[in-house]
Amino acid sequence: MKAPVLLLLLIAIKTSLIAQKETSEAYEQRMEWFRDARLGIFIHWGLYSEGTTSESWAMFHKTISWEDYMEGKASVFTAENYHPEEWTALFKKVGADYVVMTSKHHDGFALWDTKLSKINAKDWSAAKRDVYTPYVNAVRKAGMKVGIYYSLCDWSHPDYSPINFPRPEAKIRKLYPYTKAETRWTPWHRFQKFNMGQIKELFDRYQPDLMWFDGDWEHKADEWPSRVIKDSLLSWNPGVVVNSRLNTYGDYNTPEQDPPIKTPSRPWELCLTMNESWGYQKEDHDYKSPKFLIETFVRSVAKGGNLLLDVGPKADGSIDQRQIDLLETIGEWYKMHEEAVRYGQPGIPYGHFDGETTLSPDGKSIYLFYTGKFNHMLTLRGMKGEVQNISLLHNQQSVPFKIQDSTPWNDIPGIIVMDVSKAEDAPYVSVIKVEFKEPFTLYRGIGHGVELND
Repeated sequence: MKAPVLLLLLIAIKTSLIAQKETSEAYEQRMEWFRDARLGIFIHWGLYSEGTTSESWAMFHKTISWEDYMEGKASVFTAENYHPEEWTALFKKVGADYVVMTSKHHDGFALWDTKLSKINAKDWSAAKRDVYTPYVNAVRKAGMKVGIYYSLCDWSHPDYSPINFPRPEAKIRKLYPYTKAETRWTPWHRFQKFNMGQIKELFDRYQPDLMWFDGDWEHKADEWPSRVIKDSLLSWNPGVVVNSRLNTYGDYNTPEQDPPIKTPSRPWELCLTMNESWGYQKEDHDYKSPKFLIETFVRSVAKGGNLLLDVGPKADGSIDQRQIDLLETIGEWYKMHEEAVRYGQPGIPYGHFDGETTLSPDGKSIYLFYTGKFNHMLTLRGMKGEVQNISLLHNQQSVPFKIQDSTPWNDIPGIIVMDVSKAEDAPYVSVIKVEFKEPFTLYRGIGHGVELND
């Protein structure tokens, strides 16, 4: 048996024994902080932050050569205005629970001073230093969970395939050192060892709370190999949470840009850009409105998910003021409605209210998210329980209400009609709190005739 195959087999046997021990209770415990989180910040920072092309995909689509992308952009990746403590102070103010930043995108450029590749911030860029460790330290100091984005594919590694664009093969061979013994290995076995080695470096240094993989679509699970990677992660840190992009071995779903219409069956987060780009692009001025972003945040939380909102710093480490302004606006709204968002549980099924909802942990209150302008009335249907009070969450303004067409002897609770004609709108999305005397239940019937009417 060839040495790398034997090595991977031994790792798989050892780590799978650990993974097999995880019960459903242990999984739930591992996922607890993620389920309780509501807002995360996603940071795309790398060579592409020079701002004239998209992320690694610019090479993939052959709109720029490997040399112009990898070498030209490295010369302006200075990080001279990089102040991670200011970043994290902003994210904490907004209300973020966790932060995920690219440690290496598909292009292969590593933000930490990896020993397994010369293509890193210290050896390859104008920054001439490890820029990842300060990020981790700042996030931890701010009391947020640390997430590490890592691309499984490396389009600059000489042993990685498939590659669909030309590269200076002789040059890149010198940038990824390996031992004399490895010259007898297959290229893919060398790459597997390299990939596992970089992931182990990240765990040894940072012990991440969350590992956010990407690029898994380029190979099957047994080729990476995904199970060995996942089992290894749990052996190194039994509490780590892993996103879905490790083939079938992730812990939660990771939809991108479009929130699910149907509530997913397991934990999930929506990763979303503020404009049309993940990394900073100078000419991308198509920013989403605060209302759109807040509504998307609400839709995610109401279905039991998180919002992972993307930030793309510039190559010097500064953040575009437009992104800062959007974050602060979202944070101001979030602070006013924290009770319904941070502490709210997934809401009731559609049909009871024409909008998104969340529930209080004790089941006695329902929060109604209204995205329009208050005019005449709103209705809440099929709620079985005695209403005690209805008010606006942002200013505690009382909302008059009445119960219409209630026939309790036929188990029909009636319709709660709320007079919002004089209600003061909250910025972007208003939240109405409906409080019941006891935990309410839902009427889910199809309706029937009223046989007695006093």
